[in-house]
Amino acid sequence: MLTLTEYLARFYSGFHVFQYLTLRGILAAVTALALALFIGPTMIALLNRYQIGQQVRTDGPQSHLQKSGTPTMGGGLILVAMGLGTVLWADLSSRFVWILLTTTLGFGLVGSTTII
Repeated sequence: MLTLTEYLARFYSGFHVFQYLTLRGILAAVTALALALFIGPTMIALLNRYQIGQQVRTDGPQSHLQKSGTPTMGGGLILVAMGLGTVLWADLSSRFVWILLTTTLGFGLVGSTTII
């Protein structure tokens, strides 16, 4: 997206506003929120269909038994939304963006494999 705005800035100077890091940060956060709200219901339905849910032990509080089968991969939804928002609005020529994105998604992968 940043490459597109740089190209369009050659024809209309108003697109130079996308060079500001703060604006791109806000747009990335709004994009991630919109993606999470859009993808969320579909992801929850898929997790329910494949029965990927919370395992509740019987020796715990009895009030927790009603949580059995609740999808527990909300972090996966956050990682997908954050990753897509970053790829859309970050300066992809910066190695620091790639280090941060790879590290975050890597730790998310490690965290999700401990659940499965």
